[in-house]
Amino acid sequence: MIRRAARRLPLLAIGMLSMACGTWLGLVRLGWNLPLPWPDRLIAHGPLMVCGFLGTLISLERAVALRARWGYAAPVVVAAGALVLDLGPPGPLAPLLITIGSIVVVAIFVVVWRRQPSLFIATMTLGAVAWVAGNVQWLGGAAIFRVVFWWLAFLVLTIAGERLELNRVLRPTVLVRAMFVLATASILAGAAAAARWPGPGLRLLGAGLVAMTWWLAHNDVARRTVRQQGVTRFMAVCLLSGYAWLGFGGILAIVTGIPTMGLLYDTMLHAVFLGFVMSMVFAHAPVILPAILGIPLPYRATFYLHVGVLHVSLILRVAGDLVDSLGRWRVWGGLLNVVALLLFVFSTGRSIATARSAAVSVTQAT
Repeated sequence: MIRRAARRLPLLAIGMLSMACGTWLGLVRLGWNLPLPWPDRLIAHGPLMVCGFLGTLISLERAVALRARWGYAAPVVVAAGALVLDLGPPGPLAPLLITIGSIVVVAIFVVVWRRQPSLFIATMTLGAVAWVAGNVQWLGGAAIFRVVFWWLAFLVLTIAGERLELNRVLRPTVLVRAMFVLATASILAGAAAAARWPGPGLRLLGAGLVAMTWWLAHNDVARRTVRQQGVTRFMAVCLLSGYAWLGFGGILAIVTGIPTMGLLYDTMLHAVFLGFVMSMVFAHAPVILPAILGIPLPYRATFYLHVGVLHVSLILRVAGDLVDSLGRWRVWGGLLNVVALLLFVFSTGRSIATARSAAVSVTQAT
């Protein structure tokens, strides 16, 4: 088991490298004077964060859960594409590899569906299909600001499907499940419509995000577990705060309907990708990382530090986007976004290292 988990470390490392490269480019985009290996690298910020970092992690998680060798083709190919994106100038090879890897992820979900047909598997399958749709358009040369709505649907539906799976103990009624389906359909329809009718499509997508926020906020078990202690409470806090950012991003999409680059567009995307998605990463890390690496990740109260910094940094960034006189806050908020991610990596690594050191000491003592 430990030997198999060790083989996954290079894939995880590539995902983390993609996060590092993506955040570096993000800081340059915000105006920080940092060196670039190639002048046209800035466009890779979104692909690195969504496909290189999150795509590698999600495909690796799915492969581990499948427990079949062929499933590892997904994270291997996605990670290969991410590495090309990390180390080389923009070109067609990285999009091609990541597209192939995302198709394998869909194949994984098809196999899982045949074993266990359910609404949550169907939702995550649709999320993977949305990732393929975005990747195919990216490979075909579509602008990132068009492709990104498919990637957004991929991440939101993947997370929503996982939360639906974990909330089965609450036995949702037919009406509750129907509302979930409606929110899912609105997100997918909005992502598809935004390609042809950008304004109305984005508003429909925003309506889907708000509907999904309402569903999660009212039906997620986190409403109950937030009253508990330790890691259970920590996860619930991350989940509920992430839902708030998802709803804010959805409302902004409805009100503005701005599908092209600009400050409001930046606010909407980062509310979802950073506020919602990274809150979900923080929440599930104590469960997912041990499953991937085969080593414990003990909870520590210091985990709240990277969560708090993330939310404060986003508030600063949003204020800088929305208020002209506070424009400088956007730059500092972006820097603190990176600090939050670095704190997450440091806190997680420290917790793992401490746990392994304690385990070695116990072994030697016995």
